[in-house]
Amino acid sequence: MKRLLCLFGGFALGLNIVAQRDLTQYVDPFIGTAGHGHTHPAAVVPHGMVQPGPDTRCNGWDACSGYHYSDRTVNGFTQTRLSGTGCGDMADFLLLPYTGQLELGAKGNKLDPTPYASPFSHADEVAAPGYYATTLQRYDVRAEMTATQRTALYRFTYPAANDCHLLLDLYYHNQEQWIYDVRYRQVDSHTLCAYRRSQGWAQNQPTAVYLEFSKPFEMLVVTDSVQESRHLFERTRLLLHFNTAGERTVMVRLGLSYVDEAGARANLYAEQPAGFNFEGVRAEAVKRWNEVLSKVEITKVGAAAADSTLQIFYTALYHAALAPTVFSDVDGRYLGMDGLAKQADPHADAQYTVFSLWDTHRALHPLVSILNPEMNVRYIKSLMRKGEEFGVVPKWELTGNETACMIGYHYTSLLADMVSKGYTEGFDLRKAYRQAVRCAEYDTTGISRNLPRWKMEEVMPEALRWKCEEGIIPCDKTNESVAKALEYAYNDWCIAEVARVVGDAAGEKKYRKLADAYRHYFDPATHFMRGRTANGGWREPFCPTSSDHRMDDYTEGNAWQWTWFVPHDPDGLCKLFGGRRTMLAKLDSLFVAPSVLTGDNVSPDISGLIGQYAHGNEPSHSTIFLYSYLGQPRKTQALADSILRTLYTTGPEGLSGNEDCGQMSAWYILNALGFYQFCPGRPEYVLSRPLFAEAILHLSNGKNFTIRTRSNSPHAKYVKTAYLNGKRLKQPFFTHAQLEQGGELLIEMEE
Repeated sequence: MKRLLCLFGGFALGLNIVAQRDLTQYVDPFIGTAGHGHTHPAAVVPHGMVQPGPDTRCNGWDACSGYHYSDRTVNGFTQTRLSGTGCGDMADFLLLPYTGQLELGAKGNKLDPTPYASPFSHADEVAAPGYYATTLQRYDVRAEMTATQRTALYRFTYPAANDCHLLLDLYYHNQEQWIYDVRYRQVDSHTLCAYRRSQGWAQNQPTAVYLEFSKPFEMLVVTDSVQESRHLFERTRLLLHFNTAGERTVMVRLGLSYVDEAGARANLYAEQPAGFNFEGVRAEAVKRWNEVLSKVEITKVGAAAADSTLQIFYTALYHAALAPTVFSDVDGRYLGMDGLAKQADPHADAQYTVFSLWDTHRALHPLVSILNPEMNVRYIKSLMRKGEEFGVVPKWELTGNETACMIGYHYTSLLADMVSKGYTEGFDLRKAYRQAVRCAEYDTTGISRNLPRWKMEEVMPEALRWKCEEGIIPCDKTNESVAKALEYAYNDWCIAEVARVVGDAAGEKKYRKLADAYRHYFDPATHFMRGRTANGGWREPFCPTSSDHRMDDYTEGNAWQWTWFVPHDPDGLCKLFGGRRTMLAKLDSLFVAPSVLTGDNVSPDISGLIGQYAHGNEPSHSTIFLYSYLGQPRKTQALADSILRTLYTTGPEGLSGNEDCGQMSAWYILNALGFYQFCPGRPEYVLSRPLFAEAILHLSNGKNFTIRTRSNSPHAKYVKTAYLNGKRLKQPFFTHAQLEQGGELLIEMEE
């Protein structure tokens, strides 16, 4: 369709200069730790394997990160965790400093909180990039922690030198995990190593830790049995008693590995060569965070931004750099998708894990393609390795496991987007293309035998076969049929785009046809995407506000939210509506419909509602930009302004839904800068609503892209005119190629 640019009028700027300084001062790791944000305040460096921090709960949806701001007790401090996910796992090797006698609870009990949990106060808590501290009131111990990429360093200050103890709980875990094959060994009077293998969301998660203490210790081993899910497990806790000789401070440094003890030891001594240098490790963590945060320099804040905007913005940039996380050891070894240790070149790119691609393909990876495209290339290479080891590139990979969570095959999106932007060096493009095609075809052969049989349907759903062979995914044969069909259509378009670049004409033709399959689900009578039965009829009864979490025709949403997910073909979607006017009317109704959800099992992910638009979950994240493709960019800008100001705030309740490994924050970052990529795979940005007077993107090619605004204020939320390097934009779009050339985007705002 023809894309129209509405005329963009004026307001005086208030210019607050942000000098080049420590940008970590603007980061608040507590943002998103309440509600359903599922973030955490742990000490971590960018993409850190180790994330030492507090664990306040281990059961329930809001325990996914191990921490929830509403809690008033802390169980201890574990070394691994997830940020913002909707599923929980990890929480390996819990440490708890204590005094006096430790209450371990009756045999067989599994409590949340634990019997040994300590009250704590948010008034005593400190969280900053690379640092966390709190006081355990039950034991009167001050606990501080910092981290490198693969190691942690603790500093525990006890109330008295003759009463210093530490618990290492080898059984503690997040959510319903089974803990197998627990091993431990006291190396000498100052050193301990441990290993365990767990099964939870990640089916096979071996983890090793190597700990060194600043004081000698004696160790008491306490074991009992615990009944979980009809299975009896041995529970092992190690009680360490320190000979402090007048010193109230005990320091613990540890290395982690997903391979073995040798890897954990090598990681520790490689990344903490100076011994127990707490302030040095913390300073290095701050330095690393500043390297990431300074990629975007807000040089003039301006009148449009609130006092809290810098804090929200740089915290979002912080959250966007937590995952994916490094997975390989310093020697290049890592756990393969086949469950075997692999050796990669330690001088080449590290291997990564925590690929929440259903979420992050939408905004996080497009953001990375701007600020650090080399990281996306590393992610592609890591996913390609996983595909070779497992038999197909995973959908949601965690610690060398295919969780098979969510739908679609969004490796294709990441690949197509990088190819469309010209980043094809560093990996075999033709092999990457073949692996993308493998994701789209129903084929269960060659997939890792380590996969449980019941999980094969999630890895290779029959919906793929119906898509390829029947052309329609029948709603009476599978759940989430509409959402799967819409995402498959987009993913197949991504494959067609890569096929065009590699010169596979037949493949391009095939996948362009499959990309049009979204049309089968549009009901011209109701103007909604609806489930189709095997005989070609519509799902009845039908209610667009209805939600039955992951058991109906939609994924974590309803018909209102999913009808708009055709990012690769807005023109075609418009034709289905019967034209621009009809589609605009329906789109308008989305944002004014009552925010009422119906059904007995409404998805908890449907949150952050404006009408029936749900910003708290990813399927809605591109919807407001359809207005710009329909010639009404002012509506895009007004809605972006509302979302930026009301659904992102400071404080623990600052997120309207799961952070989802950086996706929620990446949406904010891009829109606060003034643009958004509507369709990953098409290297084009839509003008949004910039919040700052001046921001500079420091690109990896050495060039700068400056975004300046004029007449910007809280009320001047509409773009009047825009100039790219002095040339007026005729439409509210510009390309990635124009951005990476550097220069200036000048945006004049009006009320």
